[in-house]
Amino acid sequence: MQATSYTYDPETRSGSVLLDDGTPVQFDAAAFDAGGLRLLRPGQRVRIETEGEGEARRITLVTLQTF
Repeated sequence: MQATSYTYDPETRSGSVLLDDGTPVQFDAAAFDAGGLRLLRPGQRVRIETEGEGEARRITLVTLQTF
């Protein structure tokens, strides 16, 4: 699934993304670390993997979108 980076805190390595429908979804340090990234800037296009549905949905991986 693709999304757009919305917020990122380099101290906690957590933040949020906006799904294409505008829904914000938070991610934690574990999801950020799983993608192998060192930095994330607002507005960057990312690929995410999630588990769960609705309010229980959580991001398990954040990485840069490549074509």
